[in-house]
Amino acid sequence: MPPPRPGTRWVTDFFSYETTKSVVVKSWVVGAINRGVQLLILTYFIGWVFLHEKAYQVRDTVIESSVVTKVKGIGHYAGRVLDTADYVTPHQGTSVFVVVTKQILTENQAQGVCPESEAEYRCTADRDCRGKSPATGSGVLTGRCVPYNGTLRTCEIRGWCPPEVDTVDVPVMLEAENFTLFIKNSIRFPLFGFEKANLPPPGSGGELGRCRFHPERQPLCPILRLGDVVRLAGQDFPTLAATGGVLGIKIGWVCDLDHAWERCLPRYSFTRLDGLARTPAPGYNFRHARYYRWQDGTERRTLTKAFGIRFDVLVYGNVRAGLGAFPRTLEGPWRVGTPLQRVSLHSQAGKFGIVPTLINTVAAFTSIGVGTVLCDIILLNFLKGAEHYKARKFEEVPEAGVPAPPTSPTACPPGALGGCSRDKQSTDSGTFSLGL
Repeated sequence: MPPPRPGTRWVTDFFSYETTKSVVVKSWVVGAINRGVQLLILTYFIGWVFLHEKAYQVRDTVIESSVVTKVKGIGHYAGRVLDTADYVTPHQGTSVFVVVTKQILTENQAQGVCPESEAEYRCTADRDCRGKSPATGSGVLTGRCVPYNGTLRTCEIRGWCPPEVDTVDVPVMLEAENFTLFIKNSIRFPLFGFEKANLPPPGSGGELGRCRFHPERQPLCPILRLGDVVRLAGQDFPTLAATGGVLGIKIGWVCDLDHAWERCLPRYSFTRLDGLARTPAPGYNFRHARYYRWQDGTERRTLTKAFGIRFDVLVYGNVRAGLGAFPRTLEGPWRVGTPLQRVSLHSQAGKFGIVPTLINTVAAFTSIGVGTVLCDIILLNFLKGAEHYKARKFEEVPEAGVPAPPTSPTACPPGALGGCSRDKQSTDSGTFSLGL
């Protein structure tokens, strides 16, 4: 075939075809690199992808969950005995609730005019009460400066009187540290139709009423002491009860459905969710009022500024499911005999699936070819005698023509590595063996 014209050579190169040609290189260095890379790839896929990450499973990260809570305990505050109806709000047993630990009461408030109690509204004449924001923390300014007591004058307001004074020092209900919290959590993974609760199954004989949560001895008990929750969140109970705060109780479900139903167990962890003491408005408090009619028919109310600990029970997902996350020793269906070494913050269910298994298996075998690519780069660019390796690896064959005479096995091509007697050519498989 005549050689192509210069202007059409790119067309010939574009429509050329490359086929695989096997060349065996007798080199300990290159062979060790090739086997080492293949071993690393196999170790990664077998150890990490399949055993650790369980890539052979179908995953369900959508979790349907319900949470019911109940607080128990009797406390003493301001000469009164308080039960859960007095210090827990709201009263529906939801996943977010507050245990009130300190209260500032302003009793017998009625609509009218009265002097403001805040220090920034002190005045000596009416002009000092004008030009300010018309609304205060307790009412609306009237523009008048009136006596607050025998020596002090403040701006007059219209609203609920007398105004609240929230700077007084009031005691803290420290008995709340021994109150108990019962959490009933039910979950469902809709993809697999799997349902589970954090309670022992009926007839299991578990002493649910007498257990108390402990991260090592009783990690599955759903009854938690409030003082333990605060401590496990890294907080001091007297300080938190005085200022208020928000704590998170996180429940994570780690479920490997390739194992027994009993192996799907909840994990509890605790953290503080609100800003700490260095924030501009530390703590947690809120106000609420109780309204009633006075003897003269006027409407009165008792205003309460409540400080307390708000608990948020969180159940959410997207963490792996694996055998290593499960306790090894079981003492009954809901009690664990070994300490928890890891805490899962999320929920996920996994079960064996043929599709992800095939996908990751094919990816593993395909990735083994990386070793060949790396060794080719080293041979073609960095080793001595790279030109000789290129001459053996790449060969151009015309579309038609007279075959070239066979190369003598004893011939020494330019750039040969070592003695020519170590280069052998196979006439039936196209495989060359190069001795380096």
